[in-house]
Parts: sequence; structure tokens; C-alpha cells
Amino acid sequence: MSSSSALQPVIPAKPLCTLDSKMSHDTSSGALAIKRAFQAKGFSSADGFLSADGSLLADGSLLADGSLLADGSPAAQSVDTVPVINEKDIAHRFSKAAKQYNSIASIQRVIAEQALINLPHRLQGQALDIGCGTGIHTQALYRKGATATGVDIAEGMLAFARKKYSDPIFIQGSALDLPFSENTFSTVFSSMALQWVSDTGLAAKQIARVLKKGGVAELAIMVAGSFDELKTARKVAQLAQADTVMPTAAQWGYSFKQSGLSLKRVITKDYVDMHSDIMSLLRSVKGVGAGATGRKQPPLNRRDIKKLAMAYFNASGVESKLPLTYRVSHFRLEKR
Repeated sequence: MSSSSALQPVIPAKPLCTLDSKMSHDTSSGALAIKRAFQAKGFSSADGFLSADGSLLADGSLLADGSLLADGSPAAQSVDTVPVINEKDIAHRFSKAAKQYNSIASIQRVIAEQALINLPHRLQGQALDIGCGTGIHTQALYRKGATATGVDIAEGMLAFARKKYSDPIFIQGSALDLPFSENTFSTVFSSMALQWVSDTGLAAKQIARVLKKGGVAELAIMVAGSFDELKTARKVAQLAQADTVMPTAAQWGYSFKQSGLSLKRVITKDYVDMHSDIMSLLRSVKGVGAGATGRKQPPLNRRDIKKLAMAYFNASGVESKLPLTYRVSHFRLEKR
């Protein structure tokens, strides 16, 4: 893989903007809203433990989900590997979704816009968009003043991005092996992409490697707790689970700490996409490539779909609507 060209010096980032948790959004499939923001205890920085709003916590007790111990060491499950995720399968699915992605990825767009708000209004130097997809947010980094580069594993997405935008550079590559030299970027951005990596530790090390000293990373990552309504409905309907196992916010926090990056802030929020029926909900997941699991699943027949719809409405239905929750952690990191 090729390396990037010579780059401009870094201008320090402006102070962080905090996300507003009170937001609603209408999508083609229904209403979208942020359900809640909540504390993500146990993330340590040089200064102490950070709460969801960036304030310091008094204690370093066990995490609510038990993923990390107070000293930052991993608990029962492995932090670095999620073996069911297969990059080739992910790339294939997202390439297939490229043409329709922008028209149906409403919730993904809202999440990315929130992540972009967290960046300074103006950027200097080189900015990298990891998992750039169709390039819409890489272009946003360019409009902020950066020399923007997008990287993605899905060639179909990159082909779409290159046709749509002429200013950013788009390169095929994996978040686990970024095709750039050390100390290249003053800003690293990623939204709704890193949940598909199979090794959180390696992804964190790659981000730390390509960031310049003093550089910042703003990352929006879907974490464990997402799609819980669908998981519950499938269980009630006695259907096999078909979701990708995602790391917890705590696992990502541990990986960033181990990479040497300084965790400045983490906010974890539930974004809820509302659907009128089960088929609309399932299409919204599959249509943006989010159904990739790295393992084959039998297709649902009509009886299965009817059972799933009934179970979903009974367990999670709200005023004849079906909610689907995307739990997202917004990380702000700095390379010291």
C-alpha cells in the first residue's frame, strides 16, 4: 500500500464542543431521536476517570458492564478480538450498498454530523476519515479547511466517492493496516465504521501511529448494546441471532489507553430509529451493510417474518412503531 505525501504543520485544535442530547430527526423510514446519554465509568486519562459529559469521577470502581477492572485490565472477555467479523465479507456488503447508502443511511448521517460538530469549526493540515464510505463526511472535513483523505475497505464505496467528490483523496485500505506513514495526520475522524474491525487493539495502535503529536481523533463507534430490540425479538420468536458481536465502550477505552492515546472525553448515546413495520426495519439494517456478521445465516421465510414482527411489537413496539437502537460512543482522543 502506498504512503501519503508531505504534509503541513499541525495547528492545535480549538476547544471541544459538547453534544446536545436533546435532538430529533425525521427519516424516510420513521422518526429518529437520541434516547439518552449516560455515564461511561472506568475510562481513565492522565487526570482521572471521565464521565459521559467529560467531568471527572471520584472513584475507579468496577465498570457497570464488568468489562474492565478498576486498574484498567481486561475482565472475562478478550478486549482485542471479535473473531466473527470478516473484513472481506464487510467490504463486499458495503460495496453492494454504495449506490443506495446515502438515501437510506439517515441515522448514520445524524451520528456523523454529531461527531463533526465535536471537531473545531476550522481544521488545518491533513485529516483522515477512516471508513469514509461514500465520502460525504470526508468532503465535510475538506470544507472545514483540511487536506482530506478517506480510506475504506469497500472499493464500491470508494468508486462512488471518487465520482462524487474531486477534492479529497480516496484510498482503499483497512483500519487494521492504514496505508500511511507515521505522524501523518493532525486530525483523524471516523463515524460508524470501526465497529466492524476484528481487533480493537490493533485499530487503536494504527490510529496512534498515523496521528501527529498534538493531533486529535474524533471517533463515533457503535458499541455493544446496539440492536437490543431486534436481538430480543429474535429470541422471543425462537429465531437464530444474526447480529455482529461488537466490543463494549469499555473495551475500546482500554484499547485506546494501551495504544498510548490520551482519552479526553467519551459520550455514549442511544440513537433510536423508528420504523413502521418489520420489513422496513430489516431493510434499513441490510441496506447499509450493517447486517454483516461474518457467518452465513438462513433467510427468513414468511412465517419467520410474521413471528418476528409479532415478537418485536409485543416486546418493544411504541405507538405502532418499531424502535431500533444504535448505541454509539463518541470518543475524543489526543496524541501527546
